[in-house]
Amino acid sequence: MMKDIKSLKKELPGIAEKLKKYREVLLANLVMVGEIPAPTFQESRRVEFILNRFDEAGLTDSSIDDAGNGIGVLAGSDSKSALLLNAHADTIFSEKTDHTMQVSSDSITGPGVADNAIGLAAMITLPYILEDLKIKLKNDLILLAGVKSLGRGNLEGMRFFLENNPFKINKAICIEGIQLGRLSYSSIGMLRGEITCRVPETYDWSRFGDSSAILTLNEVINKINDMRLPRRPRTSIVMGSIEGGSSFNTIARDATLRFEVRSESQEVVERAGETINDITLEVSSKTGDQVELDIFAKRIPGGIPYSHPLTRCARVVMESLDIEPRLAPSISELSALIDKKIPALTLGVTVGERTFKTNETIQIEPIYKGLAHLIGTILAIDGGYCE
Repeated sequence: MMKDIKSLKKELPGIAEKLKKYREVLLANLVMVGEIPAPTFQESRRVEFILNRFDEAGLTDSSIDDAGNGIGVLAGSDSKSALLLNAHADTIFSEKTDHTMQVSSDSITGPGVADNAIGLAAMITLPYILEDLKIKLKNDLILLAGVKSLGRGNLEGMRFFLENNPFKINKAICIEGIQLGRLSYSSIGMLRGEITCRVPETYDWSRFGDSSAILTLNEVINKINDMRLPRRPRTSIVMGSIEGGSSFNTIARDATLRFEVRSESQEVVERAGETINDITLEVSSKTGDQVELDIFAKRIPGGIPYSHPLTRCARVVMESLDIEPRLAPSISELSALIDKKIPALTLGVTVGERTFKTNETIQIEPIYKGLAHLIGTILAIDGGYCE
């Protein structure tokens, strides 16, 4: 039976207002962490900075594990179990990208500010806030700056941590920068890969304009687009990125498509993957070009139900803060937690736009509600309201 959460609900609107006094320290953490480049597989400098902030907050058990994850432990008064708080440390932007954060009175703009500098800043600042508000948790709070999460990282950092940590984790929260009100409690099936077309080295270049890797890839794309996908279970193929060639007047020797298959059904995902593989073999045989399929990430559907006490707690906290829930499945770190049968949620911190662009922008004012939702959910879990 779920404990009555009414007493906690009354306190939460007041917490949101109190959080405004932490604006300077929160934004300072955001700017400092956001201006350290951290492309996937190259997060070490950012993680080292986060560990320094953990040390300054008095988290004596902070460490970096063998995968490169940054770990901080805020010890509880009981320590019989632990709540995991995760924010991925990597971004899609390269070391060469200018990571300067532009701060105005009401917003912050910069590459990766929404995904996931603000999520990291919220996690880094949390121990300071809890101490200042004199909030003492019963359970241990494990803070994880996870590496190798995005793209080809395939949640490697989180998976390593879950396999090798010594903590008694019974629930988890994943922090994403946007959007405020995000509530993910389940994962969908997913298959992520690349299709690369290459014109053979032996190609006769005197045959004017007769072949191009881009034309070959276009044929692959047309065939994928013609695939029949079911409406139920809901299924989609996202063709997210194409690149190829080098100039206006040179035939492209290679071209690459990056794509994802997503479905509520794992069987549908697998069948779609098999069909795409058949397409690449067919086009390669027909054109004589090399067409290679590389599948490097998969997810399995799962999660907790909408009626689960953890999900209900998060919704009650949202209601008390006048936050509109945005329900959507996730294919990020939540998936790894689901695989380990750990009840978990993904929550958003603020409102943002232009995600994945160098002028990615977040709004400052909604952050306080997002932090209050995070703290309220932590208190609900720690107080036994989510059992």
